[in-house]
Amino acid sequence: MNDSERDYVGYGRNPPDPKWPGGARLALNFVLNYEEGSEPSIQDGESSTETWFTESSGLNTGVQGRDLAAESLFEYGSRVGFWRVMRLFQERSMMATVFGCALALERNADACAAIRQSGFDVCSHGWRWIKHYQLSEQEEREHIRRAIDSLERTIGTRPQGWYCRYSPSINTRRLLVEEGGFLYDSDYYGDELPFWSQVCGKPHLVVPYSLTNNDGQFAAGVSTGQQWFSFLKDAFDMLYKEGRAQPKMMSVGLHLRLVGHPARAAALERFLDYVSTFPDVWITRRIDVAKHWMSVHPAPHN
Repeated sequence: MNDSERDYVGYGRNPPDPKWPGGARLALNFVLNYEEGSEPSIQDGESSTETWFTESSGLNTGVQGRDLAAESLFEYGSRVGFWRVMRLFQERSMMATVFGCALALERNADACAAIRQSGFDVCSHGWRWIKHYQLSEQEEREHIRRAIDSLERTIGTRPQGWYCRYSPSINTRRLLVEEGGFLYDSDYYGDELPFWSQVCGKPHLVVPYSLTNNDGQFAAGVSTGQQWFSFLKDAFDMLYKEGRAQPKMMSVGLHLRLVGHPARAAALERFLDYVSTFPDVWITRRIDVAKHWMSVHPAPHN
């Protein structure tokens, strides 16, 4: 990507009316990032243990070999956090999206069964939770193919969306379009509405994600559930108020090894109960947002 490919203008002062179903003021999508078991680790060929987005991040820098504390903090997400977060959504009959790392899901058949039964959509979070921008073009092409094949086996359906860890490479979007079968990717943070891009002369939908409305805040200074709840509530309230004239989309990113802990899950529970009191909010899956946009705002013709 070069500077000429960057768009600093976007929709500007006149964003399109998304015409959300039922005249909703806001489309709200919750994302459960299922990464535990696909992160960089010595067992899977890396030189060190991943610690990011855990309580041990930056603390055990002197560990030689495997960092068993960090490993167990990741395992908490799949052993405990996943089930607590799933329960919160299912008790309220709320839909959500799973950003699923293929190798992680292969290592927990029970979680795969629960996802299949839930009706949640699964957006591919890559074959592994690693930095795609460090892969060669051929390596990335192989990772995309392995992720598709794996998720077809474990979840039973082909992923129709894609989201990398950190950021995509300069090749990612083109490789997705070349592979075919993807309706959208979410490797973008610069808007609050989907938009069409052009990739090798073909239209490709982007459904932006958020690192701001995200429990990653717990790894960046937020220390209590109440702080995080207040942050999400303020974001929701602003978007809901604006939605009277200009409806938008709100993405909320969740990590099972973070928000799955009890004190943080309590904040998520309060937020779920709060947004459920608004009848004109569309709480939906990411694939449904993509399909709705494609129907109401189809790709422009060249």
